[in-house]
Amino acid sequence: MRGHDWINTCLPDELILEILRRLDSKASHDACSLVCKRWLGLDRLSRSTLRIGASGSPDIFIKFLAQRFVNVKAVHIDERLSISLPVNTMQGKRRGRAENALTSVKLHYTDQTRPDKEDDCESFCLTDSGLTAVADGFSKLEKLSLIWCSNVTSFGIMSLGQKCIFLKSLDLQGCYVGDQGLAVVGQYCKQLEDLNLRFCESLTDSGLVELATKCGKSLKSLGVAACARITDKSLEAVGFHCKSLETLSLDSEFISDKGVLAIAQGCPLLKVLKIQCINVTDRALIVVGVSCLSLEMLALHSFQQFTDEGLRSIGKGCKKLNNLILSDCNFLGDMGLEAIATGCTELTHLEVNGCHNIGTIGLESVGKSCPRLTELALLYCQRIGNFALTEVGRGCKYLQALHLVDCSSLGDEAICSIARGCRNLKKLHIRRCYEVGSKGIIAVGENCHSLTDLSLRFCDRVWNEALIAVGQGCPLQYLNVSGCNQIGDAGIVAIARGCPELSYLDVSVLQNLGDMALAELGEGCPLLKDIILSHCHQITDIGLSHLVKNCQMLKLCHMVYCPNITSAGVATVVSSCPNIKKVLVEKWKVSPRTKRRASSVLSYLCVDL
Repeated sequence: MRGHDWINTCLPDELILEILRRLDSKASHDACSLVCKRWLGLDRLSRSTLRIGASGSPDIFIKFLAQRFVNVKAVHIDERLSISLPVNTMQGKRRGRAENALTSVKLHYTDQTRPDKEDDCESFCLTDSGLTAVADGFSKLEKLSLIWCSNVTSFGIMSLGQKCIFLKSLDLQGCYVGDQGLAVVGQYCKQLEDLNLRFCESLTDSGLVELATKCGKSLKSLGVAACARITDKSLEAVGFHCKSLETLSLDSEFISDKGVLAIAQGCPLLKVLKIQCINVTDRALIVVGVSCLSLEMLALHSFQQFTDEGLRSIGKGCKKLNNLILSDCNFLGDMGLEAIATGCTELTHLEVNGCHNIGTIGLESVGKSCPRLTELALLYCQRIGNFALTEVGRGCKYLQALHLVDCSSLGDEAICSIARGCRNLKKLHIRRCYEVGSKGIIAVGENCHSLTDLSLRFCDRVWNEALIAVGQGCPLQYLNVSGCNQIGDAGIVAIARGCPELSYLDVSVLQNLGDMALAELGEGCPLLKDIILSHCHQITDIGLSHLVKNCQMLKLCHMVYCPNITSAGVATVVSSCPNIKKVLVEKWKVSPRTKRRASSVLSYLCVDL
């Protein structure tokens, strides 16, 4: 029967709930909740995750959320984010008391003028009272993130620990939490698996030692950073009690070899190790290579005391290693990287960043010995030459992503070798590699037919013919050619005609780009969502009007320092794009009428600093 509601008539609550649980986005959940009152209630039952930013009176806000979403298992509170609650001043008859109360709370904290600025600031921060509301309202809580909630103390954490006994993951980054709170969490949360203590400055060894003693058996992941009073003593306790530890992230000046040795010898299941500790030396890394045979990911940052001897131990013992990051390790050289390559043949991800003693020979060995490599990043590697990437092109047929930043010795020869040998390449990012020109990018267009993500920033030797080849051979979805001064209309027109799935485009600082390119983009790229046009001096309001005519999915547009774009062009973008979220432009180019219509999406360039 036409117009009959068969879904609500025939489907039971349990089946609709199961359907709602399978929705993969918040937008889909929100849309379903607007269908009818029944779906609104079922949607609230299906929600398992809440994300909350810095809003007016978060303590009271959380109490209302707890009343509505009773099955929530994960709560993320991040006070770095600014989220405004919708306020409907025209309260209709169908709005309930809870909605009216929530609106009045928001209005109270946004409209009332307070003489005490500190109290006003605190009203926008989660406190122990709000955390107690989390503990009381979400009894099934398994995951809690409190990011930079600086007003939360041990009292709130103690309440949480006592009531949320099913807690498995706790992130306290930037919280001023003391030892008492952490001890209570260890006492009651016996299922805790994941703990992040980054920037918890008030913690000492006492709290972490007690937690490790009481719930160390379940702990699998631990992060410690910028905790000045956590030392090797804590890591010794972790090594002794946390035998199931799989992930450890350390960033501290107060941890030395002694602590890392305790972890390596006591946690044989360790799979991920990230270290940024200036007092850790080869001695610790050697023991990691001997004891942590399950290690899969190793990240070494800013080490001045590591040498090739430590990497040789890793290569000899950690045969399962597949992800290696070496950042600013000045005493590591070719011999260390060669030991990793020959010993860890399962390597799939490699990043070398600012390690000035690693050169062509080290990377050659990777190309010869690591056939499963899928992602390679070389940043500020001046000593790595073309022949290194020639070997990678020969041996790493499964390479899908390549990142090159400020590698002055790499040029077209290297890119041609990658293009011909790594035909599965999907992502290529090159920045300030001034020897890379059109020849290398043409080879990419002719050979890498799976490439969807291309970034060529400030590559002065790349011309239009390079983009013509890419447009003819690659189904791009993301393109950044910012600062490539030789590229003009012809290159972007080729992209517009050959890449209909393009969703992101950055053409900033292209002095030769004009309205013709924008018109072609409007015709050929209807899926375009983000476009950066800043510092394009030849673009006018006419080009913008052609662009937005068919690009109805556009969400972001940057167009600062475009002298030929006027207030009329800005108004055209705002009025023609129903999904627009952000427009960055000079304030003086926005008319009063446009301000009234679209103030929420307008962002202005700061020039008065």
